[in-house]
Amino acid sequence: MGKYFGTDGFRGEANKDLTVDHAFKIGRYLGWYYRRDHRPQIVIGKDTRRSSYMYEAALCAGLTASGADAFLLHVTSTPSVSYITRSDDFDCGIMISASHNPYTDNGIKLINADGEKMEEELLNGIEAYIDSDEQLPYATGADIGCTIDYAAGRNRYIGYLITLATRSYKGMRVGLDCANGSTWMMAKSVFDALGADTHVIANDPDGLNINVNCGSTHIENLRSFVVANNLDVGFAFDGDADRCLAVDEKGNIVNGDHILYLSAKFLQERGKLGNSKVVTTIMSNMGLYKALDELGIGYEKTPVGDKYVAENMKKNGHLIGGEQSGHIIFSQFATTGDGVLTAIKVMEAMTETKQPLSKLTEGMKMYPQKLKNVIVDDKDGTLADEAVRAEVKKVEAELGTEGRVVLRKSGTEPLLRVMVEAGTQELCEEKVDQIIAAMKTNGHLIRVK
Repeated sequence: MGKYFGTDGFRGEANKDLTVDHAFKIGRYLGWYYRRDHRPQIVIGKDTRRSSYMYEAALCAGLTASGADAFLLHVTSTPSVSYITRSDDFDCGIMISASHNPYTDNGIKLINADGEKMEEELLNGIEAYIDSDEQLPYATGADIGCTIDYAAGRNRYIGYLITLATRSYKGMRVGLDCANGSTWMMAKSVFDALGADTHVIANDPDGLNINVNCGSTHIENLRSFVVANNLDVGFAFDGDADRCLAVDEKGNIVNGDHILYLSAKFLQERGKLGNSKVVTTIMSNMGLYKALDELGIGYEKTPVGDKYVAENMKKNGHLIGGEQSGHIIFSQFATTGDGVLTAIKVMEAMTETKQPLSKLTEGMKMYPQKLKNVIVDDKDGTLADEAVRAEVKKVEAELGTEGRVVLRKSGTEPLLRVMVEAGTQELCEEKVDQIIAAMKTNGHLIRVK
């Protein structure tokens, strides 16, 4: 990770951590970088945050001042920017969003011409320019770039999603929680077109209510909505719609690990999985691995972040990967996590098998899990401390094959994450606290966040 760009772009509080000047300089650098041998075309999407409009204007100013043309998708999803960037041959794509964060935050995600996360080399160049006094040349005369309405690209992406459905959803009662974000118009259009009886909540954005008590980070609202309205299934997206969690007809949460399991099983039963493995991060639940073992399906484990999942899938040709949070990648159809596409693939399994979602997930048992974030004096020093390492090994030995420990650095915050899975929630709590106590005894712990 660089100084500004983490695993999911440049993100922070609007006009404090991520300022409008940052956005302008990012636009200036991208326009200059791609204009070295041709007149570049760069596509931009945004979510519904109030600050997204400010960053869009600043990026456009920077791009056009450097001689690039900026094509505006307006309010749309991160996966739609990825799709349009690669399908319409743009030099790169930009998504303005802080995903599941509150409206006070925002972010700038850069997507390369292949629809994938931008290469580190270019990100490093942007960071160096932001911190320098370098003056890039301005375009003049006819070389100044244009800003072009490209809402048609967003509509084409919606059409693409509709073509991926294998059956009509006629007779299916579907609930959607749009998080007052990117899918507030898009998701209902897709499900209506496919024949579903669609019921929607959190689809009235005002610039300040994105992710507020709604969406994939507050799925309790969708759970009660599905049960109260006797729906067959519900899907919750996050602010920029690269995540999707589901709710079955009984109101039970179906998380990303469940979706990986049912999708892999569905493909295996139809002879379409081949030698492909399921790509997970180290934070996937132990229950997923045990369920995949029973099916004879292999898996890979990557560091936390859908970026690493995508890299592994591309390198090894795997078909399905993702995170428990709902970032699911179906590599035959997308290069990034795509919440609406994930919902379509879950619907495919339901309609093809003619089984409710609760039945499709019953073969996987989620182990209780407890995660605590701790602020320490030195992240690397704490991880290297022999006494802390010994305590972790002791806990692992005590849990045996019926539990596990994950101790890792946060990729976005100055803290360590301590996670334990075990047979009961009480045991998880006990073992997490046991490890944190060792950090405190050895002088590392500042506080539990």
